[in-house]
Amino acid sequence: MKTYMLLLRGINVSGQKKIKMTGLKQSLEKLGLQNVQTYIQSGNVVFDSAITSESSLEKSIEKLIFESYKFEVPVLVFEAKEFETIVKGSPYLDSETVEVNHSYFVLLKTLPADFLVALLNSETFLNEEFVISAKCIYLNCKIGYGKAKCTNNFFERKLKVQATTRNLKTMSKLVALSSVVN
Repeated sequence: MKTYMLLLRGINVSGQKKIKMTGLKQSLEKLGLQNVQTYIQSGNVVFDSAITSESSLEKSIEKLIFESYKFEVPVLVFEAKEFETIVKGSPYLDSETVEVNHSYFVLLKTLPADFLVALLNSETFLNEEFVISAKCIYLNCKIGYGKAKCTNNFFERKLKVQATTRNLKTMSKLVALSSVVN
């Protein structure tokens, strides 16, 4: 049995793609996932599963959501240890950045093409900096994410991948929940 993080992209935003976490939890349990815990309404879930393929879990959950809610959403699944490594790997964990809540994680569903990463890395943005790794873009928005040019949609468009963004508080809470499950 392994512990996983499930992140859904673009649900419960401005009345679009509504999914209640209680209903999602029940549906995931019917799939055979265990110790299912949700965190806030934006599609953050920690669960245990005997299935060891993140890709298989993603496909099963995508199918479940489509059948239950009649719309598609990008689904990202990470093994808990990998997720914790991603959080600890952020270059933007200094006390000043953390204190003002400017540290973000753009989690990638697939690896972007090297040439797209190189093109993006050649660009610079006022008050924003980022570091691209294999599964995550670490983002520091010095004036806040709400005013950022480097948004989730921006990175998806530039790198031609699906992604979802979370702040440090959410990422840290999910790591804490996964240690409760274990």
